Amino acid sequence: MPYDEHTSAAGAIRPNCAIVTLSDTRDADTDTSGKRISELLEFHGNRVEGKWVIRDDPAELSALLDALLDNAGIDVVLTNGGTGVSRRDNTIVVVESKLMLLLPGFGELFRMLSWEQIGSGAMLSRAAGGVANGKLLFAMPGSTKAVELAMQKLILPELRHLLFELRK
Repeated sequence: MPYDEHTSAAGAIRPNCAIVTLSDTRDADTDTSGKRISELLEFHGNRVEGKWVIRDDPAELSALLDALLDNAGIDVVLTNGGTGVSRRDNTIVVVESKLMLLLPGFGELFRMLSWEQIGSGAMLSRAAGGVANGKLLFAMPGSTKAVELAMQKLILPELRHLLFELRK
């Protein structure tokens, strides 16, 4: 089946999404990136089943991801924050430990697009995505500009198509 037929066949899918923000400084009121992800998902006809703001703590993230990935009502888990190179940035290690199928193109394309916006600083972005327990799992940097880039240029254009392929 040609690519355009795949994407049009996937149009009827309405994903149920969970958003996890990792931050030692943000809370539900100051989480602008998580709010932006939610706005973009809903604008494009997706459902947001829950939003969490948790500390940048590997054990806490691992437990929450396990619960979300075991939840039959969730199709997609989107994290933001904790993807840098500081000692506290552990999101990618935890996310990648859950992935059964890595989508390396997500991180590669994110960094390529980031290069156009921020230059060499793009190499500090450890964005990752893939399939975990039959669900999509994406980890994005925590800045609002970064989540807008990842959502608008990469995730939203392919979200339903990816789920269509997973459900075959």
